[in-house]
Amino acid sequence: MHEAYLETSHPPNSFRATAVHGGTPIPKPPNSQRLPWDEISASLPLVNRLPQLIAVVWSCSVLAMMGQENWSQFRGPLGNGLTLSRRLPLAWSETSNVVWKVEVPGLGWSSPVVSSNQVWLTAASPTHQQLTVVCFDRLTGKIRLQKELFPLPKSEAGETPAAFAAATPALEEGHLYASFGSSGVACLDVTTGAVIWQRTDLTCQQPRGSFSSPVLFLDRLFLQFDGSDRQFVVALDRKTGKTLWQTTRSVAYQAGTAEGRPNGSNDFKLAYSTPLVVLSGTQFSLMSLGAQAFYSYDTATGHELWRVEDPGGYGGWTRPIAGSGLVFTATGGGRGEFWAIRTGGSNVVTETHLAWKQRKNVPHHASPLMVGNLLFLLEDTGLLSCVEAKLGNLVWREQLPGTYSASPIAGGGKLYVFNEEGTGTVVEIGRKFKVLGQNQLAPGMRASPAAYGRSLFLRSAQHLYRVEEKEPQPVKGF
Repeated sequence: MHEAYLETSHPPNSFRATAVHGGTPIPKPPNSQRLPWDEISASLPLVNRLPQLIAVVWSCSVLAMMGQENWSQFRGPLGNGLTLSRRLPLAWSETSNVVWKVEVPGLGWSSPVVSSNQVWLTAASPTHQQLTVVCFDRLTGKIRLQKELFPLPKSEAGETPAAFAAATPALEEGHLYASFGSSGVACLDVTTGAVIWQRTDLTCQQPRGSFSSPVLFLDRLFLQFDGSDRQFVVALDRKTGKTLWQTTRSVAYQAGTAEGRPNGSNDFKLAYSTPLVVLSGTQFSLMSLGAQAFYSYDTATGHELWRVEDPGGYGGWTRPIAGSGLVFTATGGGRGEFWAIRTGGSNVVTETHLAWKQRKNVPHHASPLMVGNLLFLLEDTGLLSCVEAKLGNLVWREQLPGTYSASPIAGGGKLYVFNEEGTGTVVEIGRKFKVLGQNQLAPGMRASPAAYGRSLFLRSAQHLYRVEEKEPQPVKGF
C-alpha cells in the first residue's frame, strides 16, 4: 500500500514529515516556496492529503515519541483539539481535584497556553482600560508576570470588554505572541515580559471583538483580519514583526438577504476564525475561513491557491481541521453549512471539490474535532453529533445540557466538553454515545480548555483552574 509516514529524529521534540509513494520520496517543495523542508517541526498542525497517495497515515500515537507536549496555541499543539495526555481527570468540583484556582485580573475569552512552568492568558482590564497578558506559575497558580500592551478599544456594538481579549496567544520557547486584532499584535520575552516587537498598523473595523488567534509556522506568524471594512490575511516575520506578505480576500461579497444574513450593515463581511496550516501534496497551505468563502493560500507567498464560496456564510468562528484526505469547516451564521473539502484545484472550486456538505449538525462557535474517522460537531444549543468523516453519515446525535461556545478537546479516548454554565461533560469516544462523567465549576466558561500532562486548565468568567486527579497511592505490603 502507498503510504505517508513520519520519520522521527532526535531530539524527540523534533521530527520531519516525509511522504513515500511506492518507496520513492515525494519531491521537496520547489525553491520558489523558500520552505526548509528538513526543519519542519512537530508543531505542524496536521498532514493533509498528498497527491498520488491512496492513504495518509497521521496518528497521534506516533507523536507520543515526542514526550510531553506544550499546549502552545488555540486548540493545542496541532491546532485540532487533540492531546497526547492519556490520564486527564474524569471527576472534579470546586472542592475536589482542583490543584489551584486563581482570580484572573481582567476579562477575556482567550484560552490558556501552557508550557512546563508557565500558563499564559490575555485579558482586558476595564479598570485600567488596557489589553494585557498575564503569566501564571503552572505549579502554584501565582501570577508571575502581567504586562499592559494596548489600550482597550470602545465597542461600537456594545460588546463586553472580554470580546477584545478573545484571541488565544501562541507560545514557543522563549517567546509569546499575543494578538488583539486591530488593537495590536506583540512578541514578548517570556522570562522578562519585555516587548521584542509590536505592530499597531494592521487594522480593520471589528465592532464585535477580536477572536482570530495567531498561528506560528517556521519563520512566520499568520494573522487574519475579517472586518466590516477590510478583509485580509498577513504573514509576519516572527523574529522582527515585519510583513512578509499580505493578501486581500478575493470573494465578491453579497449583502444581506432573506436567507438570514444581516441587513443594513456590513456584518456579512465579518469572520472570526483562526487559520490552519496543512500539507497538501508537497505544498504547505494556509486554510482560512472568511465571510462567504473558505480559502487556501500558499504559506510562502500568500498567493490564493483556491477558494470555495458560500454566499450564505458569514461570521464564522470555528477553526478548520484536516484528515482523511479532507479539510473540514463550518461556514458561519445565516444559513451556515458544514463542508468536507478536497484540496487542490485553482480559483473557485465550489462545484468540483466539495466531497460532502450538510445543513444539520452545524457548529457555530465550537470548532469541530476529529478522532480516527469520526467527527464530533457541537452546536451552541448542546446538540453533540458524531459523524463519519469520509462520507458525512450520522453515527449518533445527543443532547447535552446548557449553551456552548468553547471548543471540545480529546485525549485518552475521551471527549471533554464545557458549557457556559460551567458544566464539564466527559464523553467516551466511539460509535456509541456514553457519558463518563459530568462535573460542575463556576459559570462563564466560554474559553476553550487546555491540557498539559494530567491536568486540565479551565478559564471561567473570573477564574483560572488547574484540575487534576491525584495519583493513586501504592498499597503497603505489595
